[in-house]
This record gives sequence, structure tokens and C-alpha cells, in this order.
Amino acid sequence: MKSRVIFVALLVASVVSGAAGCRPGIDDKAIVVTYSVLGSIVKDLVGGEAIVTVLIPDGSDPHQWEPSARDIERVNKAALVVRNGLSLEEGLESTMETAKNHGVRIFTATDHIQVRLVGKGEGIPGGDPDQQVGAPDPHFWVDPLAMKSVVTALAIELEAALGIDASARARNLEGRLEALHSEISSLVAVIPEANRKLVTGHESLGYFAQRYGFQLIGSVVPNLSSQAGISAADLATLIELVRSNQVKAVFTETGTSAVAVQQVATATGAVIVELSPASLPPDGSYFTFMHQLVVKIADALR
Repeated sequence: MKSRVIFVALLVASVVSGAAGCRPGIDDKAIVVTYSVLGSIVKDLVGGEAIVTVLIPDGSDPHQWEPSARDIERVNKAALVVRNGLSLEEGLESTMETAKNHGVRIFTATDHIQVRLVGKGEGIPGGDPDQQVGAPDPHFWVDPLAMKSVVTALAIELEAALGIDASARARNLEGRLEALHSEISSLVAVIPEANRKLVTGHESLGYFAQRYGFQLIGSVVPNLSSQAGISAADLATLIELVRSNQVKAVFTETGTSAVAVQQVATATGAVIVELSPASLPPDGSYFTFMHQLVVKIADALR
């Protein structure tokens, strides 16, 4: 009889533990987000109901960043990890895989959007395999409607993982993202259609281009990852593309070769405009971030 009581007690404890999603050392109010732009939206959605920690420092290149031992510990102790996916956070992939195998809940944003694939005529012919036709593009956050899809899915995950009812905040964010989309459409409308051509530091504005009717001419780094370089032959091809398409501006960013950009500008007469497509403004707002990004693009191309 005594052994039966002990067995029932252990069974009940096991069920309770499983329902709570408990792991040794877990912080049940800790959410870890990989990078700052996504982190801004997560903080807005969570409100004050959990502690949100962003791993990759604002302004750092997500493709190049590597986690410290402390960062790995944060991931392993989190109740939920929110990441981009599609190899954006290349330096975190092994950490994420290990954490997942140990029961950490991981929400991958790009599992909840329509993933853009590199299309024909984009970038430099014969470039890196990651930029070939059909390669998945991870840079979804420059499309507010893609971000809206992530918000909808993440609100459901917050309820399941942490018991947080974020439905009201989700509706509010969804409305704001729709309004941001309308604002961007108005800002883009002042750019002549013939000028809606983008040359960027690396392939980072594909979702923006797809949503708002821009043509992707090429990039200084012909790759979806900013870690790649550009060969002399690819640079010559890019210069010819900029010249033949009468591109008005080359948009640079963290990790872009200043020497290569200057060569393109000197050879073609295009102006150099610096963007921050992975860095938040001082107020930490995704909405300010997108507004400032689009204003810079519109001012350069109108």
C-alpha cells in the first residue's frame, strides 16, 4: 500500500511538472530574443509580464555575432527563445540546437511568414550559392505585414509557453503594423517608378522590395550573408548593372566594404547612403526604425 501511495505521488508530481514545462534551472519569466529589431516587437507584445533579454547587441551584425558562455547560459535557462531562423543567426545555430535538444522552447519567426525566395534577375549572376535562385531570404523584418504574421503566431506561443494572455496587445500591434504599412506605401509613392531600384550592402531589403514594388539590382556583397566578400569580377558586373539601370543610390550598412562601395559610386555617379537595417534608433522602437529606414530610401531615390 505504501509503495502504491508513493507511486501515485510521483505520478502526480510528474504530470504537474510536465504541464508547467519545467526544466532544472529554468527561469519561467525569462524570454530570450536573438536580435534587437525583433526584440523590440517582442517587448511590445509581452508588456511587463516577462523579462525580455536581447542577445545580439544593437548594431552588431547578426550573421557574424558569436555567443559568450553567459549568452549560452541565458538561452539554456529561458522559458522561451525567439529567433529569426533561416541562418540569420549563424553563430547561434549550434547553441540553439543543443538547447532545443534539452527541452528549451524555441519560436522561429520565419516559420510563420511566407518566406521570400531569391528570384531570377536578382543580384550578380554566378554569385554565392546562398544567393542563387530559390535561396530562402531571412531578412523579413523590413516588411511590416510579415512582422504582423509573426506577432499573431507569437501571441499564441506566449500563452502556451508562459501562460501570458497577450491577445489585446497583439491586436493593438497588428493594427499599428497595418498603419505602418500604409504610411510606408505613401512614402514610397513619391518615388518615380523608374527610380525604384535598389543596390544594397548585402541582400537585406528583399522583403521590402517585394512588398513595395522595388527592383533588386544587386548588392556589394552578393550573398544573403554579410560575411561574404566580393570578387573583382563581381564588382565589375555590379558597376555595369548600376550604370545600365541608372541606379541613383547605393545603400550601405554594417559590414559593407567601404572601398568597394566607393568604387561603385565613383564609376557610376551613384550617391552613397548609409542605412541601419539591423539597428534600432535611440527610442528602441521598431516603428521609428522602419520610418527612418524608408525616409532615407525615399529621399535618395525621389
